[in-house]
Amino acid sequence: MTQQALTHAMTVDVEDYFHVSGFADRISPREWDSFPSRVVASTQSILRVLDQHQTAATFFVLGWVADRFPELVREIQHAGHEIGCHSYWHRLVYDLSPEEFRADLVASRNVLQDITGDPVTLYRAPSFSITRRSLWALDILVEEGFTGDSSVYPVYHDRYGIPEADPAPHCIETSAGTINEFPGTALRLGPVRLPISGGGYFRLYPFRFSRFCLDRYSRQSNSPFVFYIHPWEVDPGQPRLPGRFLSRFRHYQNLATTEHKLNALLPRFRFSTLTDSLASMPDSPREHSLAAGLYSNAGSSRVASTSQLQPQGA
Repeated sequence: MTQQALTHAMTVDVEDYFHVSGFADRISPREWDSFPSRVVASTQSILRVLDQHQTAATFFVLGWVADRFPELVREIQHAGHEIGCHSYWHRLVYDLSPEEFRADLVASRNVLQDITGDPVTLYRAPSFSITRRSLWALDILVEEGFTGDSSVYPVYHDRYGIPEADPAPHCIETSAGTINEFPGTALRLGPVRLPISGGGYFRLYPFRFSRFCLDRYSRQSNSPFVFYIHPWEVDPGQPRLPGRFLSRFRHYQNLATTEHKLNALLPRFRFSTLTDSLASMPDSPREHSLAAGLYSNAGSSRVASTSQLQPQGA
């Protein structure tokens, strides 16, 4: 299968500017209602861009947002996009107990299903926070009926990452059953993996460099990549929040150019939902040298070859 035949995953993490993990040490969830929300308008900006390029995407919606703006969720659904769960309170998974994680997951899933009338079976953790410290979350996801996850990032980062993780979409077998994992995309450059999935990396890198890295990854691996973006990243007029220098740099860097970059990216690759992207993968299995012990901390979890992927229905 050639690179042109691959369908890459376009994803949107629907959260407001005051929800981000970088400001969580300054802003409590109790204060969220005191901030002027901008998530509806900024999400609609992304919807217009996707519609212009006739591109479907998977929207991982925060339960808190869905509860307050159910019409936004319906607008996303009616536009033909896939709905996934992004937690309810945007808390890092490894800061929760398994019981807290399950309660948060179920609350978010239920509000989304009540609004859409459809099963919600895809999940992305806030800040990719399924790490070696929280691999138990994969078992809970399967127990709660989730068939797909996009919460592992095979890079080094101060907040997330499993550096040795399989960089291509794969299937993880847990004690509760199997789940498809579509990890954040990272390009191997010598001894390191460079994160190239989107978000702050897309804002920080020059557009030509992002395009080069994404193209090189898909050609080298012959597997689709996942791209992600947040609505607040196309909103340069958002209020400025107090925080540490690194958090403010990560959050506000190049906000004014993100929508232009997204418009330039969409025509250059074939994008669709996470489900469609998984279905586009080559049938031939891949061998991964680190697979045997990669998820050994998750009870009986282990990695299966890509030939065992079972894309779930939209």
